Amino acid sequence: MSSAFRETALSSASSSTTAFGPFTPPANGEKAVARAHRDPEKGPAFFDNDESECPDGGLKAWLCVVGISCGLCATFGFVNAWGIFQAYYEEYTLRTMSPSDIAWIGSMQYALVFMPGLAFGRLFDMGYLRLPVGLASALLVACTFLTGECKEFWQFILCQGFGIGLASGTVFTAACGVVPHWFNKKLGLAFACMAAGSSIGGAVFPIILKNLIEHQSFQWTLRIMGFIVATFLLVLNLTISRRLPPKPRPGPFINLSMFKSPVYAIYSVSLFVGFLGIYTCLTYLSISGVVAGIDPNLAFYLLSIANASSLLGRLGGGILSDRVGPMNVLIPGTFLAGIMTYAWPFATTKGPLIFIAVIYGISSGVYVAILGQPIVGMGKITDVGMRAGMTFSLMSLGALAGPPISGAILDHTGSFKNVGYYAGSAIMLSVVLMLVARHLLLGKLFGKA
Repeated sequence: MSSAFRETALSSASSSTTAFGPFTPPANGEKAVARAHRDPEKGPAFFDNDESECPDGGLKAWLCVVGISCGLCATFGFVNAWGIFQAYYEEYTLRTMSPSDIAWIGSMQYALVFMPGLAFGRLFDMGYLRLPVGLASALLVACTFLTGECKEFWQFILCQGFGIGLASGTVFTAACGVVPHWFNKKLGLAFACMAAGSSIGGAVFPIILKNLIEHQSFQWTLRIMGFIVATFLLVLNLTISRRLPPKPRPGPFINLSMFKSPVYAIYSVSLFVGFLGIYTCLTYLSISGVVAGIDPNLAFYLLSIANASSLLGRLGGGILSDRVGPMNVLIPGTFLAGIMTYAWPFATTKGPLIFIAVIYGISSGVYVAILGQPIVGMGKITDVGMRAGMTFSLMSLGALAGPPISGAILDHTGSFKNVGYYAGSAIMLSVVLMLVARHLLLGKLFGKA
């Protein structure tokens, strides 16, 4: 997904000799924004971004972050409001269908946020940015309007699952590729600010949806949401821009030989396994509250509480990872998310449910915010885009399958406890695999990783 994830922003030549041969400073003493180096085997020119030239701030850089944050609010934040749709469809529009079948709509959204990274990430490397982002924005607004007109399950799958998911994935991929163009030393902070948009959207959109549904028809609710989403996407399209030139020959879209690296392969599998369970609590938190007998109004707000709390995890995790290493932050955060997933079905009163929502939100925010950063150190910087794209495409399969599996368990057992056992165990297995990957990467018990 983040095809240029530090790829262009960190492939600098700060020393006197580079991997491509001697580096000669400009004779006139002027700084070069991008220098070209020749490699007889790979092509005529590779552009290196000098770290000293990376602005690490400034009006244009931070405007880009603000715009991307608005874009993620309208995409990832909107997708994170799926729990409201799940509850509404179960009670009204699709009440004749099982929860596990309905969950396929939301899981397709989650999966397509990450799955397009392999293709659109490479398009970003080739220089395409505004065109795919503009087309994705138009698709997202159109599908939001059309979702309000849907009556059949296949229509929801097509418009809300596939259309909104694919558009969100395109914007997300572009966002993660652009930020490293503008930030280097403050990259963690920039990514944390960028991710804040999805937390804000995930907190605000469920509240807006709930209140609109109570006072408007479902059709007009989605139309109003379409206009809100369009406003955020307009800001994104006006401010997003790349700073560095595209790579002339970005290479193939996929290279399966990278999975021969044990560290990379194990970490990729850990993300796949983690996504089999990480979104289960978020999907069924509101529904379980209603079943437990708490005030339905409060139960609907649990989703917003969890998403708002994830803002702390995203900001804190992003900043802390620059200091102690992403794996050292990711593993404890994921472990805590697993504990909360185990505990969630046993919370049947207002206080415990709010506590679960807050702690789960913070820990899952850490997980989502920095899960891509360890990939940077697992191979060559020049291959990080492809490496990240393959990992997130694999991870998206877990996001696709996780909620329906949880729904099937709920259908057959009728107990949220069994759902919690499954999802929590998947997250804990992911933690074990992360620990193995960290040991292989670091080679010792303590250290920055």
